[in-house]
Amino acid sequence: MSEQDNCIFCKIVRGEIPAKKVFEDDDVLAFLDIKPVAPIHVLVIPKKHIASLAQVSETDAPLLGKILALVPTLATAQGADDGFRVIVNAGRIGQQEVQHLHIHIVSGPQPLGPMLAR
Repeated sequence: MSEQDNCIFCKIVRGEIPAKKVFEDDDVLAFLDIKPVAPIHVLVIPKKHIASLAQVSETDAPLLGKILALVPTLATAQGADDGFRVIVNAGRIGQQEVQHLHIHIVSGPQPLGPMLAR
């Protein structure tokens, strides 16, 4: 069984697990996080299985650029008119929970607070 077979985000891409999609095209899927940490919490993933940002290559640059270029549109569409935060966790130290590259877009009516505790 391959890594993609067991990957929860790959199962969402294949339609095996439901998700509240907010955007989809041939390369990218964006959906609402099932355990949001803020009033606006969207996950943006490549449909191609890439385990982590730590494992991207130069050939992934166009896809990563496309994803980042989508972020402001997705954030605004969800109501993040006064700013948002983009988070990409990578690996154990970065506390990546799902081993499929994903970008969190988080926002809300109140400031999110400091990025990390000081």
